[in-house]
Amino acid sequence: MIEGPYFVLTVLGGLGTGLAAGVFCAFSTFVMKGLAALPPAQGVAAMQAINVAALTPAFMIVFLGSAVLCAVLAVVTFVLLPDEGTVELLLGSALYLFGAFGVTMVANVPRNDALMKMEAGTREAAAFWTTYVREWTAWNHVRMVASAAAAISYVLALT
Repeated sequence: MIEGPYFVLTVLGGLGTGLAAGVFCAFSTFVMKGLAALPPAQGVAAMQAINVAALTPAFMIVFLGSAVLCAVLAVVTFVLLPDEGTVELLLGSALYLFGAFGVTMVANVPRNDALMKMEAGTREAAAFWTTYVREWTAWNHVRMVASAAAAISYVLALT
């Protein structure tokens, strides 16, 4: 069984990735649907405000802190090669680092950056909005599933 500081890291990794999965789940299941139901100018303005608000320490601790924990867990697992939980720990780390953090950096953030450069009430923003919502949400589904699967993997490593 995983013990000591390694146990604490694994519990925190599971908690962080689970919290991130919850945030992504909220966006996938109702936030983006609510924003898409607004007139484009309002939806764009609301998403721009959300993107600014997301950069607060509370969310960054969960999102980036989980990435750091996953990286630490992967390195420690490679170094220690524990008798139990190795596959689950490495899988959980990979799922979050590539499926949540990586997807955020290569898929969601570039779309957010493009949206932030637009004036909410313009034709350009209105034309972009439908594509943005569809593509951003599809990639968010990937982040949600990857984060949830990472949390499950960490829990399984503890059993």
